[in-house]
Amino acid sequence: MAKEIAYKRPESVLVVVYTQDSSVLLLQRSDWPVFWQSVTGGMQTNETEPLVSAWRELKEETGLSTEHGQMQDCFESQEFDIYPRWLHRYAPGVTKNLEHVFCFKIPKPREITLSQEHQNYCWVTKEKALELIISTTNYEAIKRHVP
Repeated sequence: MAKEIAYKRPESVLVVVYTQDSSVLLLQRSDWPVFWQSVTGGMQTNETEPLVSAWRELKEETGLSTEHGQMQDCFESQEFDIYPRWLHRYAPGVTKNLEHVFCFKIPKPREITLSQEHQNYCWVTKEKALELIISTTNYEAIKRHVP
């Protein structure tokens, strides 16, 4: 019997974490160290609400939760081309992903608990975050939603 391949769902969340003084949290990917990003991740097959995915990803990737700050639904979704290096994770022919944008505001920078997905993190100014971000959707979300 052939093993069934579990492809990723082409729908995800992006959570821009920032502080009252507009410091932005960036995470450095373990599998692509030049790639700095906000909290992001795919919606699981059993998740019907992007907000549920946003809370799960925030907790998994940073250790942050409701006790640390406030989640805001930006009521914005954007489609992007999946990077070629990650196309194998999706069903054949899938090349686009729909990303739902959220913001998580906390009072001040704090220590983060990283998952194995990331090897480092930093708190930077909005301007520095815009310099480091490669993803156009992540760039636009920071530009639009961080004061």
